[in-house]
Amino acid sequence: MAMDASEARALWRQAQTVCFDVDSTLSPDEGIDVLAAYAGVGEEVAALTRAAMGGAQRFEDAIAARLALIRPTPTMLEACLAAHPPRLTGGARSLVKALQRRGVEVHLVSGGFEPFVMPLARELGLPPEQVHANRFVFAETGVTLDPTSPTSASGGKAVAMQRLLDAGARRPLVMVGDGATDMEARPPADLAVGFGGVVVRPSVQARADWFVLTFAELETALEEDRGLSSPPPRKELTPSARRRTYRSAQQRNVAVVTSRPSNHLQR
Repeated sequence: MAMDASEARALWRQAQTVCFDVDSTLSPDEGIDVLAAYAGVGEEVAALTRAAMGGAQRFEDAIAARLALIRPTPTMLEACLAAHPPRLTGGARSLVKALQRRGVEVHLVSGGFEPFVMPLARELGLPPEQVHANRFVFAETGVTLDPTSPTSASGGKAVAMQRLLDAGARRPLVMVGDGATDMEARPPADLAVGFGGVVVRPSVQARADWFVLTFAELETALEEDRGLSSPPPRKELTPSARRRTYRSAQQRNVAVVTSRPSNHLQR
């Protein structure tokens, strides 16, 4: 259902859970392109990334093709991260802090890779259970993605967000991102915000409920209509209660995929 700009902005101010994409959204980089450049196949992989982000190719097919070109190893990955530490897009830290001051729970839901995402989460003060990204699985036959991560396939961000809701995340639920996979997350998200601060994708601009070019636009919008009543305060779960909630969700086969620390590489 179409949503006009005033509805989108009102829903944004009421948000209780906000999920951000990472590559070309919270970070100005595409982690897989950084890794490809380090491996010497940057131009070939960047073309596949553009096709995947525009929706021209299934996400899982594009990932498989890119990994086949890069042929990453644990040693290569560690060296790449040391040479090119992940970085935040301008305004990202300020926006996340503004949301947290309002009691909004922030998650990172990314088709990128944990080793590139987890350092940014730590910089933003987000715990590992609020990071949902892909994991490398290294084997003698090559490298693949852990299939238990929903973001390893097209439509996976919608699956990840539904699992968050099943585990107790509160609505309104918002997805913010630059790619076609982010727009696919509504529903179950209540609002899909397209972000063009790194790259403007016409297909995303056309599908988004609201399209912005800077994080400052989103932060400013939080302060609009100060006379409106604030959203009800969240009831925060203790760490032990949160763990019980996630375990319960796993037993219902709707497990929230939690992330491992970035220096832990599956082999």
